[in-house]
Amino acid sequence: MAFELPSLPYAQDALEPHYSANTLSFHHGKHHQAYVTKLNELTEGTDDAKKSLEEIIKSSSGGLFNQAAQVWNHTFFWNSMKPGGGGAPSGALAEAIDKAFGSFDKFKEEFKAKGVGQFGSGWVWLVKEGGDLKIVTTANAETPITNGQTAILTCDVWEHAYYLDYQNRRPDFLQSFLDNLANWDFAAANFDAA
Repeated sequence: MAFELPSLPYAQDALEPHYSANTLSFHHGKHHQAYVTKLNELTEGTDDAKKSLEEIIKSSSGGLFNQAAQVWNHTFFWNSMKPGGGGAPSGALAEAIDKAFGSFDKFKEEFKAKGVGQFGSGWVWLVKEGGDLKIVTTANAETPITNGQTAILTCDVWEHAYYLDYQNRRPDFLQSFLDNLANWDFAAANFDAA
C-alpha cells in the first residue's frame, strides 16, 4: 500500500496571518508531497512498502531514511500548530516544563535560541527522554525517533518552512510559532502518552 500525503489538520488559510496559505501550499502541497512521492518510488516492490514510517526510519539509512523521516517530521510539524495556538500549556506538561527549565518563559527562550542556533536546515524539538523533558535540534531529516526520544512538539527551521512569510528572519518565525501557533493540546497528548 502506497504512502499518502496526510491532510492538514486545519484549512490551508487557518493559521493566517502567522503562517500563510501560500506558505502551506508550497510547504505541504509541494515539499511534503515530494517526500511522499519519492518514498513511494524507493519502497515500491520492496519489503519496506509494507512497513510503517517509524519502522522504515528505524531500519534504514541514506535516501530512504531521509524521505521517510521527512514525511514523519512534517506530519508531526503540522500537528504541532493550530489556529489560535500559542499561549502556555497546562496540567502535567506545564509542571514538567517548569521543573525542566525553571519556568515557561525560560523554556521559550531556550527553544527559540536553539532553533535560531540550528545551523542550516533542521528542526527544534521538545522531547521526553528517560522521563525528562529536553530541547534538542536535529539536522536535515534527523528525528528524535532514532535517538530513543519521544517527540512532544516541533518547529521546522528549514528555510522553506518560513521564507515566504518571514524571509531570513528565523527568530521572528520561532517567536510567532511560540506565541501564536504552538499546539499545546497536541503536545500534552504526546507527553501523556510517553
